[in-house]
Amino acid sequence: MADTALSESVVGVPDVWRLRARGCWAEAAALLAPFAADDAGAALNRAELLVEACFYQVDGWAEAEDALRTAEALASSDEERGAAASERGCLAYGATVFSVRDRADEARSAFGRSAALLGPGSPGRPLLDFRRGLVAENIAANPAAARAAYRRAHAGAVAHGATLLTSSTWRHLAGLAATEGDLAEARHGFTESLRIRVALGHLVGTAPALLSLATVTPDPDESARLRTEAARLHTLLGGVPVWLAPDLAG
Repeated sequence: MADTALSESVVGVPDVWRLRARGCWAEAAALLAPFAADDAGAALNRAELLVEACFYQVDGWAEAEDALRTAEALASSDEERGAAASERGCLAYGATVFSVRDRADEARSAFGRSAALLGPGSPGRPLLDFRRGLVAENIAANPAAARAAYRRAHAGAVAHGATLLTSSTWRHLAGLAATEGDLAEARHGFTESLRIRVALGHLVGTAPALLSLATVTPDPDESARLRTEAARLHTLLGGVPVWLAPDLAG
């Protein structure tokens, strides 16, 4: 399932990051709540956390929507408005792919607004490119457009030092390679994605990375080891992400 790749602005807040990396989004958002009522940056960061929680828990859509409205109301610069529009698109995309409600047109429109506000050199542009790739892959069923978007996002993430986003671009480029039968390229991308997540201590994203690598690992014993570790982490984190359970059982 698709990553959301939360912005590095949230990753950089130590207490928020530690909670978020363990799947404790509500607790992380609570740390930002006292500042989110009148600070645009804090409001956006809180909205980002709650939007991401929806992708892992497939729940909490209304709370994320409320937080996003606050962030949109407080945004005053093009950068802030563009980032809020990107989150709006991400939330609409998530509601669509998880069959909560078809909001595909809203996602495309929001990402279009974000692109108009975030210049080519904006630090928020790589994340936007990545998310537009998700729409191309999972809604439009256009892998060529998805690959192009992921490659732009990857180059931008590397240039801006957005390490977590780089993990996600590796992962999704590898997924496309696996679909096309290029297992060597898929293994390389999944290995890089896993390496980054482990280095960052991103526990909640490590189980999906382990399982993805297991699917393209030719050695049955090594593949089984990766699946076992993914299942252990998934259990440790209380069954989050919820959508991983059927794949671990398969």
